[in-house]
Amino acid sequence: MTDQETGARTTSPRTGNGKRPSGNAVQGKPSTIRDVAARAGVSVATVSRALAGNYPVSEETRARVMKAVESLHYVVNVHAKALSGRVAGPVALVIQDITGPSLAHVAAGVEQEAAARGKLSLVCVTHGDTDREDDLVQLMREQHAAAVVLVGGAVPGEAYHRRMARYAIALDAVGSRLVLCGRPPLPEGLPVTVVEYDNKGGAFQAADHLLTAGHRRILFLGGEPLQSSSEERRAGYRQALRAHDVPYAEELDSSGLYTRVSGYRRTRDALRSGLDFTAVFAGTDMVAVGVLAALREAGLDVPGDVSLVGFDDVPFAGDLSPALTTVRVPYEEVGRTAVRLALGSEERLAGDDHVVLSTQLVIRQSVGRMP
Repeated sequence: MTDQETGARTTSPRTGNGKRPSGNAVQGKPSTIRDVAARAGVSVATVSRALAGNYPVSEETRARVMKAVESLHYVVNVHAKALSGRVAGPVALVIQDITGPSLAHVAAGVEQEAAARGKLSLVCVTHGDTDREDDLVQLMREQHAAAVVLVGGAVPGEAYHRRMARYAIALDAVGSRLVLCGRPPLPEGLPVTVVEYDNKGGAFQAADHLLTAGHRRILFLGGEPLQSSSEERRAGYRQALRAHDVPYAEELDSSGLYTRVSGYRRTRDALRSGLDFTAVFAGTDMVAVGVLAALREAGLDVPGDVSLVGFDDVPFAGDLSPALTTVRVPYEEVGRTAVRLALGSEERLAGDDHVVLSTQLVIRQSVGRMP
């Protein structure tokens, strides 16, 4: 083992008389494994064995080595250990945004499962920039990350498949694993794990609940056009309309960002234009918060005048007034499942590398029946 493989980041201490202790590194330089060996009176190989913990070293020798490590403030270079294959790298979570409550819960699930398996977790943010995503995946490849988890919707197509296939193959070459969470799956035969949740089924439940309550003019506030999760929720909404023999009305189908501001503006604009609707299906709970604000500003009561459903079941959904009927997505379980499948080679060998988690309608007080 070379000094470069086990170099430290801390400087060497001085003794009380201002002189450097014998065997220590030059002042201002990191302590090295040779400094530790000299202080402990053993060979460099013995220090390596004592620190690795997987070679027989007497307790007395190990104690001397650890005492020298402590006195010199020596720290093993974790990156060098990872490159040497003696320790697995971190679990990297690559997401578009960390401010949304749903993605924050995915991150919590990833961190919990990684910690339970003795792994560090890193959070990397792309802000929707594909070039930045490319750079982050390459960086995690160079760091020999145990797994790289990509979270958030994407626009499916040939370009998307090429990029994801490139990620999967490059990561697999260094013993890492690509995991797609809430993203479109890839063609079979690629080294990738996919964890999805049932967007279409959840949206069908939400729209069906409104239709069963007698609503026929339902304003759908979806996400950005072509985004996978947005299109799946729109498909569930339209499927429910067909199931109830309700014609699809294009003027009731709105696309936009999944934000509170977007929900407020789209609802306000619909009211100002005189659009006729008795219920709103918000594509996310954050959009639903904006809808509530716009309806109250217009003097409308929920659910007395307009009914409302959301999607996600973020923690504050039940604390709104009225409590929000919404679709629960098991976001923390999405994160935990991603890490479990990525690090569980036995489960992958059994073919369990594509999982779709169920969603559930949570009925509260924001939906009323039509007279």
